[in-house]
Amino acid sequence: MHDAMAVLPKLQTGLDVNVKFTGIGDFEYTPECIIFDLLRIPLYHGWLIDPQMTDVVKAVGKCSYNQLVEKIINSKSSLDADQATEALVAENFLEKTASQLTYHGLCELTSHLKEDELCVLFRNNHFSSLIKHKNCLYQLVTDQGFLNENVVWETLNNIEGDGQFVDSSFVLVPPKSSNLPLSPNVSEEQQIDQDYLVALSLQEEQQKQQNSELEWEDFKKKKLGVSNGLTDEELAKRLQEEEMREQDNQRPQQEVPQHNTRNRSRDCIIL
Repeated sequence: MHDAMAVLPKLQTGLDVNVKFTGIGDFEYTPECIIFDLLRIPLYHGWLIDPQMTDVVKAVGKCSYNQLVEKIINSKSSLDADQATEALVAENFLEKTASQLTYHGLCELTSHLKEDELCVLFRNNHFSSLIKHKNCLYQLVTDQGFLNENVVWETLNNIEGDGQFVDSSFVLVPPKSSNLPLSPNVSEEQQIDQDYLVALSLQEEQQKQQNSELEWEDFKKKKLGVSNGLTDEELAKRLQEEEMREQDNQRPQQEVPQHNTRNRSRDCIIL
């Protein structure tokens, strides 16, 4: 508790954490990590190495960021060719992942976080609140420029940083007309009307998508019964079986030919 209290004043200036590239929850232990353990708030990062990049995995090993930087400095000019090569590979990895987020790390965050789990994401030497909602990641918007706008979260679905803004209900928020330049020969009132139509179109598109999903779920229940938990392969197999069953029911049945003996002549002679 005493160590945690000593860390609290540092919250105003920033905490010193040192990531490891082996897992989203792997950090080198520092006194600053105590505050997260005390408050039971998970601390994650997405700066991971793709396991398929075997040369990078070998070069980085289990080093933390600080250890890796020190290794690069000491080994770049080494006479040992293997050490020098690993140093160059590690340096190239740090340069290409300067955003401190990789797609492998993004996938690990999405699969590891529980639904509506709130945590702290460390990236670019900043801490941000992160939540997973309906299998999508959202980071809390803290930019003062959005103070008077109905923006709460920003999607985190790529490493380029071009996410979309949503409100507290995770509904897409279209950009305001004040942030967009007026089209030539269009008055401000006409521009507002155009923006309203765009927002209305987005709302209708979202409603269509929701209706389509509901219709699909209703179709699966009517045709297949309870289909929750089925894989795509199992679902496709059941749909194919149902389609074949309907084709069999619609196929006309062949009539069995019957011999009509009533019209036979009674005068036939058997030789």
